[in-house]
Amino acid sequence: MVVLNKIYTKTGDDGETALGNGARVAKHSMRVTAYGTVDEANATLGLARLHAEGTLDERLAMIQNDLFDLGADLCRPDMELDAEAEYPPLRMTEGQVKRLESEIDEMNAGLEPLRSFILPGGSALAAYLHLCRTVSRRAERETVELATMEAVNPSAVKYLNRLSDWFFVAARIANDNGKADVLWIPGANR
Repeated sequence: MVVLNKIYTKTGDDGETALGNGARVAKHSMRVTAYGTVDEANATLGLARLHAEGTLDERLAMIQNDLFDLGADLCRPDMELDAEAEYPPLRMTEGQVKRLESEIDEMNAGLEPLRSFILPGGSALAAYLHLCRTVSRRAERETVELATMEAVNPSAVKYLNRLSDWFFVAARIANDNGKADVLWIPGANR
């Protein structure tokens, strides 16, 4: 269990922060950037949940928890298990990826195929889910970039890739099962 008695520590005043394994790195390091953007995706998801209910809200709550798992995964650069670590590294799993895939397939099954690109908007929930989609795509790009420099759990990258697709399909569900999607009209304002 995490206990946070004091919120500020002053240990980051010099521009560094601690990773999950205790190593100190610059706050602008690629690893911190990647898990920081995952945190941002989680915050945007909190906004979306203000407009969600039922099964969709339950699934969004699961994703919020997954995003904390993902942040914990990314903040631990040591991919090998450390027998002396107080807590073993928390890693994303293929099961979490498969759950997203299953939910995407289930949600998409009742939607009409797209005949145009969709503009982010429609209902408030759909607009926020599109924001979640774009922030999670950025988190994916940053995590992929991190993986060119350091070891990254492949399931973390897969999860982020599926997550943006999940948000896209969920936004269509939030737009009256796609009936209220805002379609792009190429060159409409020329």
